[in-house]
Amino acid sequence: MIILADAEARVVARRAGRADVRDWCDRLFIAPGSRLAEESIGTNAVGCAVEERRPFVVAGDEHYRENLRLFSARAVPVRHPVTGVIKGALALACRTEDGSVLMLPLVEEAAARIEARLADDTTRQERLLLDRFLQTTRRSAAAVVCLNRDLLISNTLAGPLVSPADQPFLWDWASRVLAARDEYCGELRLAGDVVVQARCTIVREEEAVAGILIEMRVRSAALRCAGRAERRHRRTGQSDDSLVPGRSAAAERVRRELAAVAQARRPILISGEPGTGKAFLARHLHERDGATGIVTVLETGQCRDDPQAWFERLRAGLAVPGTLVLRQIDELPVELASRAVGLVEHVDGQLVQVIATARLAGSDDAMTRLRDCFPARLQLPPLRQRAEDVADIARVLVRELADRSPPPRLEPATLQNFMGQVWPGNVRELRAVLSSALLRSARRDIAIEHLPPEYRTAPIKHRLTSLQRVEREALLNALDDSGGNKQAAAELLGIARSTLYRKIRILGIDGRCLSG
Repeated sequence: MIILADAEARVVARRAGRADVRDWCDRLFIAPGSRLAEESIGTNAVGCAVEERRPFVVAGDEHYRENLRLFSARAVPVRHPVTGVIKGALALACRTEDGSVLMLPLVEEAAARIEARLADDTTRQERLLLDRFLQTTRRSAAAVVCLNRDLLISNTLAGPLVSPADQPFLWDWASRVLAARDEYCGELRLAGDVVVQARCTIVREEEAVAGILIEMRVRSAALRCAGRAERRHRRTGQSDDSLVPGRSAAAERVRRELAAVAQARRPILISGEPGTGKAFLARHLHERDGATGIVTVLETGQCRDDPQAWFERLRAGLAVPGTLVLRQIDELPVELASRAVGLVEHVDGQLVQVIATARLAGSDDAMTRLRDCFPARLQLPPLRQRAEDVADIARVLVRELADRSPPPRLEPATLQNFMGQVWPGNVRELRAVLSSALLRSARRDIAIEHLPPEYRTAPIKHRLTSLQRVEREALLNALDDSGGNKQAAAELLGIARSTLYRKIRILGIDGRCLSG
């Protein structure tokens, strides 16, 4: 029997010469749709070949699952000829007593032929892309980029605007705007807050999409903005782009608000979901303008244990030059909030900068009065609302986590995967995943196989439109408010439960999005 599996070790095709062999495999649950990953069914040739990225032989008692111990298989990974990314595995299998040493060379030869066919297809598509790129650059004075999932070609004018690291973002953006058309003209926001007027066209080879061509024209005002940001970075040593990486409208809004509140030197309230980087930003606000003194951090959740000692630390922090960070003021007991108001509202802004963090705004009068002591407000959006920023954030985190220069590179397929994840834990979750991947990759470039197993498949299989993202956020909020109860969430939204289930499937919502 021949088994072909995808990169998740899921069987996509099976060929057997005899009906009794097919029936036997059905009883073993080795059929199209079955997942043979090592974490799912233990040691087996297909799962091990995908996981270890090398040929694997598993025979008889070497199998973890007991019903496979009469089974023998030789599997070989199939790699993309350009990127080296594992696309799947090919296996030759039989009853254990029918095994032969010739099976492994045979399946290796077959896998090599598949890779050769992939190389032929890839070469043909790359040649088509290159021809289209050369035709366009000869007649156009614009910055030109031609790309597919694995390749990026750019002319001299595009060099300062995009780099190979931007390939996943550009492919994701182009795939969304070209979802129902062959050509699109509109604005595109690049790294460094540069906005360009882009014309995006699909490059086809008969019916197959070979890639995408993007012509970009830069606004002079955008270049002046980028220049000012660069001068500020040289002056302060810390750019807003490194504090709030990303090119989405949400990231740009946060950077504008950050610049405004930093100049005001008034008490600041930073709000957002857990893991969005509130404490990180509070610390860097202290460093951004070269503030003197120390940073004092008070956890308001500790006030319940010993209110007297906590308020003494609050008074001491307000009397020392520097920055006082009050973490999660919404966890401060309501009966003590009024007492905190009296201390915070009379603070000398020239002596000490007070920064508070909070989750979502509540409705209690005492807590409202405490929040009103912070006239400067900064709200950090959750990562699920800025999927186009994930690649930029991931690269910044890798630079921070890596202990060498240059830092490891995130492969394009890995970044594509990240942009389809849910990230309920926001930036904190992304940081933990990257930290684990750096250990698995031994500090080399990070591929999908270096991610924790539960992150190797993105639950969102396609990019969502703006309307779908709004709809998805409304569903998530309703599911969160109802504690994950789908009937209650459907009632909150005013839709049938069957409609809710259909939208959950279409919009890529899984259980990890829900609280409780």
